[in-house]
Amino acid sequence: MTTPADSAATLADELTTLLFENSPVFATLLGVPGHDERLGDPSAEGEARVRAAALDIAKRAAAVTGASGQDAVTVKVVAQQAESVIDQIDARLTEHTVTDLFVGPAASVLSFLPMIVLPDAERATSYLARLRAIPEHLQAYAQRHRDGVAAGRVPVRRGVDNAVAHLDRYLASEADPLLSPALAGEDDGFAAERERVVAEIVRPAFARYRQVLAEEIAQHGRDDEHSGLCALPEGEDAYARVSRVHTTTDRTPEELHQTGLDVIDSLREEYAELGERVFGTRDQAEVFARLIEDPAMRWRDAEELLGDARACIERAEAVAPDWFGRLPGQRCQVEPVPATEAAGAPAAYYMQPSLDGLRPGVYFANTHEAHKRDRFLSQVTAFHEAVPGHHFQLTIAQELDLPLLRRIADVNAYSEGWGLYTERLAEEMGLYTDDVARLGMLAMDSLRASRLVVDTGVHAKGWSRERALAYMRENTPLSTVDITSEVDRYIAYPGQALSYMVGRLEIQRIRTAAEQRLGGRFDIRGFHDVVLGNGALPLSILDEVVRAWTP
Repeated sequence: MTTPADSAATLADELTTLLFENSPVFATLLGVPGHDERLGDPSAEGEARVRAAALDIAKRAAAVTGASGQDAVTVKVVAQQAESVIDQIDARLTEHTVTDLFVGPAASVLSFLPMIVLPDAERATSYLARLRAIPEHLQAYAQRHRDGVAAGRVPVRRGVDNAVAHLDRYLASEADPLLSPALAGEDDGFAAERERVVAEIVRPAFARYRQVLAEEIAQHGRDDEHSGLCALPEGEDAYARVSRVHTTTDRTPEELHQTGLDVIDSLREEYAELGERVFGTRDQAEVFARLIEDPAMRWRDAEELLGDARACIERAEAVAPDWFGRLPGQRCQVEPVPATEAAGAPAAYYMQPSLDGLRPGVYFANTHEAHKRDRFLSQVTAFHEAVPGHHFQLTIAQELDLPLLRRIADVNAYSEGWGLYTERLAEEMGLYTDDVARLGMLAMDSLRASRLVVDTGVHAKGWSRERALAYMRENTPLSTVDITSEVDRYIAYPGQALSYMVGRLEIQRIRTAAEQRLGGRFDIRGFHDVVLGNGALPLSILDEVVRAWTP
């Protein structure tokens, strides 16, 4: 039996505290108090402390016996999440992740801090303290980059150049995003002090970090022929670790690569059928060309793009009760991606609500150069990111009566697998309005399957950036701009791209198995409630939970 010190709830709370100490901005964005003055500690010493604590928790979780029901599930989640922390630290990505993507050191600060809500003077004061911590935070990252260079774990030169260009744009702009969090009933004293801190402390710190990247790090960067982790010392082990983190499986790069190839091949007949109906051709290359080149496939302007996103979400909300017994307690908001980050941001993304209710769940649609963006992808993206995708998954999780860890656990294969699952579920729900939108659904399948091929190709097989681009040009109906953005994302964020299709295929497999076991007793609402009603779960644990629902 477990001792009181090592109960499931106690272990979960201890790990949650560690995760928030390691990522205090995440805690603030969730609305969890007590971390609002801090930024994370990316130093080698800081990571070593976190690793030791995570290893201790993982060992104690493995030693728990006698737990049952939700406690047994919680213990397994604790063990997996603690091991995930260890894997991420041991992959040593901190040393060489330099990019303008949100996982980059500077980009993450400039992306996430503007989302913070300041409801009172206390949190406004904490925000100022957090701004004052930016110089030390960036200095620690700069030292980790130097350590990486010394060890031969160097960043990709293109990523460094992109990060420098991003900082140049930031430093040249008069509209600083770090000034956007406003104190409710803001007073002139706070506003003046915030402006002073940003001008005298924060912006000089970004300038110094930019100088380190440009003058010390860039010259050591890997070229486009060696963009993958396999080009680095111990890169094979690092990729195995991040793959395990993002898929919650031990599937090999070769297995993942082949899965992607198989899915790509399986889509050809669907493209032929829809292509014949929409464009009068069954030739996949011609269908892709029409989707990419036809002006009718682009938006007229930002308002049209946002209007369609809102209509998609409202349509999904209307029929959701037929497919879900448990519904989120709040609706999803739709907003444009902030102009300060739109140029380098993805086409759309979702930001979950805060636990304190101060910030709603928001679907951000990128309206930058809307006339160049793909109309045919709008519906499938809204279903994935918002309803019934991430908004349902993340908001419902926060509302569960479970330990906080179970409600906020970062399990990419589950969360992105659910998002991709809902793209096909939307077809069952009758949400796509026409065959053009269904081609968008296929296009997203192609993208996620290509991610398996390209991510493993780059990081395990040594593919060049150009080879990755060429594969995606041949096998996805995306524009050159989008393909370039996708490939650069995989290079900068190894392993994350694997989570989507791996998770979707496993959720589909689990559902099919449940349908076979229950036969006519299978209830789709009940299945979805089980999948969403236990928080984010590693895939093997999700399978166990659904099996318990279908004895």
